[in-house]
Amino acid sequence: MKYVYILLGFIFLALGIVGIFLPLLPTTPFLLLTLFFFAKGSTRLETWFLGTSIYQKHLKSFNERRAMSKKTKIVILAFASLMLLIGFYFTPSVVGRSIIALLIVVKYWFFLFWIKTEEESEVDSVQRERMENE
Repeated sequence: MKYVYILLGFIFLALGIVGIFLPLLPTTPFLLLTLFFFAKGSTRLETWFLGTSIYQKHLKSFNERRAMSKKTKIVILAFASLMLLIGFYFTPSVVGRSIIALLIVVKYWFFLFWIKTEEESEVDSVQRERMENE
């Protein structure tokens, strides 16, 4: 099972890297999955991933404080909502549409009530502090 976690970690890492350059793929969820699967599969790969610039730039604040800036939340919600609404429009069955509608509600509930919102000044001060420590 350890090798399956490692394989899934690399697959989601590749998708996350592609998502940095393609606006159609969301980067953050794929990189979160990468972190999860590397943590399950190999402490060495988890440690390596935590030291990469990809992690530092895209995930560190969320992973450490479970918070995102308002701008980041809006971008992720807008993109995910657009993709789900396109799927909702083209789904002919009532069951499929109901599932998509439920996903939209759960997604907004999670982003609004579970993930804290950091003000931009907090994010800037954390980044400045991190740069001073390096």
